[in-house]
Amino acid sequence: MEQKREEIDPTILQGCLAGKEKYQEMLYKQYYGYAMSVCLRYSNHKEEAAEVLNDSFLKVFNKIHQYDPKKSFRGWLRRILINTSIDYYRRNEKHYYHSDVESAMAEEYDLNVLDKLSAEDIYKIIQKLPEIYRITFNLYEVEGYSHEEISQKLGVPAGTSRSNLSRAKQKLRELVKQHLKVEYEVYLR
Repeated sequence: MEQKREEIDPTILQGCLAGKEKYQEMLYKQYYGYAMSVCLRYSNHKEEAAEVLNDSFLKVFNKIHQYDPKKSFRGWLRRILINTSIDYYRRNEKHYYHSDVESAMAEEYDLNVLDKLSAEDIYKIIQKLPEIYRITFNLYEVEGYSHEEISQKLGVPAGTSRSNLSRAKQKLRELVKQHLKVEYEVYLR
């Protein structure tokens, strides 16, 4: 089954190229849900995600002439959203609390643990990661970037990207255990 590339409505594209607010609003509304889902993965909270989303759409409207209609609009938008999220992180990095995670220890854990978690639980747990770990985890595990690509995007050595991913996974294990312990204690009451 061939996957069909989603195309942007040519009328909306032409309206945006002409700088018409009506068409910009239509584009914004059409892609809002998708864009917000991407931004939320890289943000600490919904307000921050909304700020990144709005900054991203400003870039889209200012650079719409650079979009190649032969390619996926959604992919082009996604790249802008991710890069804007990373830029936002870099601008505000000094304000984020960085927690140290002890070296990852080999532990046995229930491989079916994810079956006990809802998508919302997983999202909330990932949101608890320190910002740099969450960004690295999302770029590598969700978006499929290599450590070398992450290194270039974040301006850190590839080894740091690997280390941050390892620490993110260790922290996720701890957070999942805490979450399940709380759920189990609530269940026993």
